[in-house]
Amino acid sequence: MPFSSSASLQSFAPQDDGAHQEIPIEDAAAASPPMTDAAAVGVDTADDVDGRRLRRKISNRESARRSRARKQRRLEDLRALAASLRGGRRELVARVHAARCRVAIVLHANDELRAEAAALSRRLEVAAHGALALNQLYAAAAGLGVGTFEQAAASLIVWS
Repeated sequence: MPFSSSASLQSFAPQDDGAHQEIPIEDAAAASPPMTDAAAVGVDTADDVDGRRLRRKISNRESARRSRARKQRRLEDLRALAASLRGGRRELVARVHAARCRVAIVLHANDELRAEAAALSRRLEVAAHGALALNQLYAAAAGLGVGTFEQAAASLIVWS
């Protein structure tokens, strides 16, 4: 409700008994002294409020600009890091590929060596049997008193 500069009377008396008396109440605007100097009373003028608002707006804009610049720097740093990590990943993929190639070569060489070892083992076994047969042949020839080597070999072949 708007205040008027003139004093107004309001009645607070109950309607039923009429024993209370009326008390005059003045408007707050009418009761306060007129303001002559806003700075002396401590109230800011519209220019002060507008100045603070303008400074706050400028400060907020600068803060937002700094925040955007920080975000941009962070984004650039992250992009550089991503590029570096992609390069490192490519290098690691190449190294893994080279290692897998070396493993395949080593596995192939192992297979060849195992096959060669098996062939040599069979040759050794055949040679050992031949040496054993020759040893038995010489022993038989010496123990039996057989005259010729061919006769001793023929006797071993019959026993086998």
